[in-house]
Amino acid sequence: MRIDDRALDRILPTVQKPGRYTGGEYNSVVKDWGTTDVKVALAFPDVYDLGMSNLGLAILYDLLNKETGVLAERVYVPWPDMEAAMRQAGLPLYSLETRHPLTDFDLIGISLPYEQLYSNVLTLLDLAGMPILSEARDERHPLVMAGGSAAFNPEPMADFIDFFAIGEGEQVILEIVEAYRQVRDADRETQLRRMAQVPGVYVPRFYTPVYFEDGTLAKIEPVVEEAEPHVVKRITPVMPPPVTRFVVPFVDVVFNRASIEIQRGCTRGCRFCQAGMIYRPVRERSPEELIETVDAIVRETGYEEIGLLSLSSTDYSQIGPLVKALSERYGDRNLSLSLPSSRVESVTVELVDMLSRGRKTGFTFAPEAATDRMRDVINKSIPTGELLDVADMVYSRGWRLIKLYFMIGQPTETDDDVRAIARLAKRVLEVGRRHHGRKAQVRVGVSTFVPKPHTPFQWAALNDLETIRRKQAILKEEFRRAKGVIYNWNEPEESLLEASLGRGDRRVGQAIARAWQKGCKFDAWREHFHPDLWRQAFQEVGLNQEWYATRPRLADEVFPWDHIEAGVSKRWLLMDWHAAQRGETKIDCREHCFNCGILTTFKGLRALTPPDAWKCPPVRNPRWKELAEKGEVVGLTPVVQKTMAEYESIFHAKFTA
Repeated sequence: MRIDDRALDRILPTVQKPGRYTGGEYNSVVKDWGTTDVKVALAFPDVYDLGMSNLGLAILYDLLNKETGVLAERVYVPWPDMEAAMRQAGLPLYSLETRHPLTDFDLIGISLPYEQLYSNVLTLLDLAGMPILSEARDERHPLVMAGGSAAFNPEPMADFIDFFAIGEGEQVILEIVEAYRQVRDADRETQLRRMAQVPGVYVPRFYTPVYFEDGTLAKIEPVVEEAEPHVVKRITPVMPPPVTRFVVPFVDVVFNRASIEIQRGCTRGCRFCQAGMIYRPVRERSPEELIETVDAIVRETGYEEIGLLSLSSTDYSQIGPLVKALSERYGDRNLSLSLPSSRVESVTVELVDMLSRGRKTGFTFAPEAATDRMRDVINKSIPTGELLDVADMVYSRGWRLIKLYFMIGQPTETDDDVRAIARLAKRVLEVGRRHHGRKAQVRVGVSTFVPKPHTPFQWAALNDLETIRRKQAILKEEFRRAKGVIYNWNEPEESLLEASLGRGDRRVGQAIARAWQKGCKFDAWREHFHPDLWRQAFQEVGLNQEWYATRPRLADEVFPWDHIEAGVSKRWLLMDWHAAQRGETKIDCREHCFNCGILTTFKGLRALTPPDAWKCPPVRNPRWKELAEKGEVVGLTPVVQKTMAEYESIFHAKFTA
């Protein structure tokens, strides 16, 4: 039953940005509840302004609503003023499309891209009128699932989520829907046992963690037959057709543009980067498909800016021809193209010239470190001279602002490596002033390195708070008189929280619940972040944030995420961790395969995929030739011409056979 519209109408005039809560946006999809048998609420556990920019949720929304008998509606966590008004009026959290309470849905899918959203998940569940603990919910409640980058260590949120979908969602979400159809009238235990049989699904209650006396983890063992000892992530072997009918928001959002994923994965091997490890292998869309997609987006949404997204957009093998074709096609129509992530060594004069025709809001690079030695340690080797040459190229073509992103606190870093950040930023500014005088600017963002699961640096430690503050003070002093340099940094306690949650085991769930009970929410928003309450919460449940965050790991330590298989082997990650400490680098793995494990993990799926679909070194594949001759493999015609149903029936049936 829909919520009371009259009660909502009385609330909306009293809160900030009421357009966040009304629904009815252009391109939103409203399906008939009476004729739709599976209803999915797609939830982003932050405010609308951020959630509407999340491409992953937009992909699943588009995919599910194209399915017969399935509907997907959106929900976001209301800002504190709206939450208070809803609680006072007795209104539960509802979907934007039809204003149904979340408890009316069959499945609630929560996106977890980063750890600072964990407390908001509890607000979302509680405001929906549901118990926050999974074990307190039964078949009368919707099944609560979660996915995203943070789900690659699901243990801290294991108490609250019924099951996790590990990896990429395009295939597994449809399998979850079908599995639910089979057990919708069963008890909760039966429902979850069925979900555990879906490849890539992790059901925490079917696994028990065992600890040593010193508090470290001994193992996580399955306790039912359906639970696999290792849950292997899901990948989409050939990228499906992209979203073109984006929901157009009523209010201004963080990234007010349409985004196209031109490439998934990365081959650079930066040792700190979780996304670069967990989203292997690299897959690209063809320029022809992307041009068709831009045409459709402009036609269906009216957006004037298109973001060409990838972990490294300029590493897309056809980036030059693609930008050229789009620039020529839309040269007189004020369409702006943006590359949110650019590698210095893959930016060319021609590319900058083509991008110069659009709005020049700023050109972004992420060297991450400012000395050649440190860039070797993190495996992001970019000679300083090359960076300065690219800066000259950008400034000379009309840009007045270059954004540079760095990290402090990475393994083996010295104070001189920290000071080098300021020296490099000032040298870039000098280049800009040769072209624009005092109008040239450099914006320097310096975050703190947080060791992430499934990376070579997962054995490293977070710098303690005193060390972080000292390094930040060095930079503040270096930049104090640097007119034209804008210096931004993060609070050390934010990094401590991120590390203690991201590296946490199942016991950390108690601290999350206690912090939420104390009022923690919107932890990614500085004005709402309360580090003192988080520290109290950890202490009250007998845990220590520093033990999780600032403690280096021994080579043989069992991690809370070791039972989650991301495709890159732990043995390979450990070898690369030792290589980092020796300052050894690895070239782009498109040029040389280092046997990270991804091709071994997915060798069965690789055998069913076109040879050029993955940007790994070429492989001889007799089975591909055999299947192609029978006309059984996607790729004989452009993927853009294939429907998702055809894609599913061919790839998934063969992979699971």
